[in-house]
Amino acid sequence: MKKNQLLGLSLLSGILLWASWPALSFTFLIFFAWVPLLMVADNATKRLSFFLYSFIALIIWNTLTTWWIWNSTDVGTIAAILTNSLLMCIPCWGYHFFKNRFSKPIAYLSFVASWMLFEYVHLNWQISWPWLTLGNVFAQQTQWVQWYEYTGVSGGTLWILVVNIFIFNSIKKYNTQGLKASIGNCFGFIALMGFPLIVSFALLKKITTSKQHDVVIVQPNVDPYQKFESSSVAGQIDHLIELSKSKLDSNTSLLIWPETALAANVEITEITTATIYQPVFNLLRQYPNLTLVTGIETYKILGTEKTTTSARQSQQGFYFDSYNAAIALHYNDLPQLYYKSKLVPGVETLPSFLNILAPVFEQFGGTTGGYAKDTASHVFKNNINPFVSAPIICYESIYGAYVASYVQKGANLITIITNDGWWGNTPGHRQHLQYAKLRAIETRRFVARSANTGISAVIDDYGNILETKGWNISAVIKHAIPITTGLTFYVCYGDYLYVIFSILAVLFILWNFILWVQEKKKQQTKIQ
Repeated sequence: MKKNQLLGLSLLSGILLWASWPALSFTFLIFFAWVPLLMVADNATKRLSFFLYSFIALIIWNTLTTWWIWNSTDVGTIAAILTNSLLMCIPCWGYHFFKNRFSKPIAYLSFVASWMLFEYVHLNWQISWPWLTLGNVFAQQTQWVQWYEYTGVSGGTLWILVVNIFIFNSIKKYNTQGLKASIGNCFGFIALMGFPLIVSFALLKKITTSKQHDVVIVQPNVDPYQKFESSSVAGQIDHLIELSKSKLDSNTSLLIWPETALAANVEITEITTATIYQPVFNLLRQYPNLTLVTGIETYKILGTEKTTTSARQSQQGFYFDSYNAAIALHYNDLPQLYYKSKLVPGVETLPSFLNILAPVFEQFGGTTGGYAKDTASHVFKNNINPFVSAPIICYESIYGAYVASYVQKGANLITIITNDGWWGNTPGHRQHLQYAKLRAIETRRFVARSANTGISAVIDDYGNILETKGWNISAVIKHAIPITTGLTFYVCYGDYLYVIFSILAVLFILWNFILWVQEKKKQQTKIQ
């Protein structure tokens, strides 16, 4: 192929990947999106050339899908898109290397394993950004992937890659052997597409018989760039209380406010006594059966020495840790706190190896440095409330295995508190809502989502949005939610598919290294 043809295929692959992604409605294109890039790999003889063609496709996908990050951070957007595109090139480049060294089946398997390894690493390392995990693409078509309760999104990634490879191989067979030789591949395609869909539709049958309890979800619609101004915090709390009272009654079990709804940044030990928060506790006294789950900005004084890596020094000389936290409040119980664990790289935290770049990155959310964090998930429960809540804070909701860890600890309701207003009315907040549907399927738990500016929603355990409120409005949802129990296969075993294919990828790398060593020895022997 000529260079312009290879470039055209790269551009096509990037556009197909973007067009298939939420919040667009062309999900089916994902099953063809990798085919052009596989064609490029088959025709680009030089590894560097293929790396560049891959980068073109992947930076188009990343840019068109996540450009909205620019609304909150310009430097961070450029860094995220460039870094993610380059990282995605690595498994593609690995496939190009292996396909010239091994048989076709081994090369295809190496591509699947390498990409799965990339996604698994991207879920777990310090600059984690799994927004474009391939399995997330089905967030708008949850009826296709009800079997995520067994595999999580890794099963979707595997399905996508296998179908793309199959289609690519079928096209090659047609080009070399003609129509008759490729007819059998049509049946293979039908099987690859049909079997997962049949399984998914079979899993859609359900009967909900458990008792339901009232949950109130508040969407206050506060400008995220102004909400931390001290002069407005008291007014915001009054607004939250007013909205809540419009739907609360004596039967309401749970009230949910969004991320950093309590934005006064009061020290942890003073939360219950702070004057600014007394209206909140007065509200809870009026409803003794009610538990409030809300976001809170808080900090902990550490003393005159820096005892944690995230500690910062105040103007008064003492060190402190800041937290983007969730808190559960009940009028007759001690507060329960959870500190956000999955922090946004470059915005809420910096990887240790990038600390030198700290002045470049801006911290939004009312502080000027990174947050401290919890080391594990925690659930909120008390003896009165029937719900055991999983306090998921914003970005954490895109981590399937992490959300599942709450359910392992007894959570029977996923409560997502978020503030998506940083991005404006862009695809970002809509994608974020759609991803929550996947967490519901993986765990078979209802999701109650409170978003500051939208989109708040109630999602059932099959990923259906039962009730929602639009973007950029003050609103309240009151919904009777049943308690679901039992543990899905995915909750029990997590990202086992990622682990299996990651091990396989490592074995491919070791195998290649051994062959390389043997070749070097042979060359040295010939010289001698």
